[in-house]
Amino acid sequence: MKTPKRIEPLIEDGLVDEVLRPLMSGKEAAVYVVRCGGQLRCAKVYKEANKRSFRQASEYQEGRKTRNSRQARAMAKGSKYGRREAEDAWQSAEVAALFRLADAGVRVPKPYDFEAGVLLMEMIADADGDAAPRLNDVNLEPEQAREYHAFLIAQIVRMLCAGLVHGDLSEFNVLLGPDGPVIIDLPQAVDAAANNHAFSMLERDVANMASYFGQFAPELLKTRYAPEMWALYKAGTLTPESVLSGEFAEDEHSADIGAVMREIEAAKREEARRQALLNADDEPKGEPIPPWMQQ
Repeated sequence: MKTPKRIEPLIEDGLVDEVLRPLMSGKEAAVYVVRCGGQLRCAKVYKEANKRSFRQASEYQEGRKTRNSRQARAMAKGSKYGRREAEDAWQSAEVAALFRLADAGVRVPKPYDFEAGVLLMEMIADADGDAAPRLNDVNLEPEQAREYHAFLIAQIVRMLCAGLVHGDLSEFNVLLGPDGPVIIDLPQAVDAAANNHAFSMLERDVANMASYFGQFAPELLKTRYAPEMWALYKAGTLTPESVLSGEFAEDEHSADIGAVMREIEAAKREEARRQALLNADDEPKGEPIPPWMQQ
């Protein structure tokens, strides 16, 4: 097939020998099967921002680091340079996440290189060597659904222990390889500690998994893994080996509103007293102190 223009630099640099066929085209990128020496790999070509259906929503960008203050200011202003920098940051986020998660033992495609907006990574194949199907393309027996669900919950935990939340996890972003599920598509991954939306995204990821697998094993629909793992994460006790129950009881102890209001009023009175004493220092000496200040 004709080589896509964006992949030409990788061929010139000897990273890719040949583009064999298109594999898929999604909301953010087009993926091609390429030959690299004797291996088949995937080349993910990111679409330009105006051609993507998945927008860089602010909640995904929150907490991401920038190279320097100039880049941060330009991105905030939305200048031409800033938009280009934001686009580069969006694309490189997946590369960084893949390396980080692969090092943490999460089942993701192995990344090899990133150049000119093209990510070169492992091709996830099925038992016959063809591209592995997405999870939404397979029918499961109840026991298989329970097994895969438990595996993916463990992967989500491992991701969270590595400090990341996928942010867009669903049956469309999981491939089913011969050794089980593999998580893909991570440019929108968020920093669990730095992003205020991390927990809501985690809840959505986990809910998507329960909803999909719950079609085959309905009892999974009642599980509550997200708040359970998040509570352990906030407490600093979550590990990849943490055993979760899928149950979580909310704290039913209501706040003592009266006590809180009393504390606020006491603080206001103390501040008023402090200000009055400061003002009194500016007044002529010898004048009597008001009775309410003599308490």
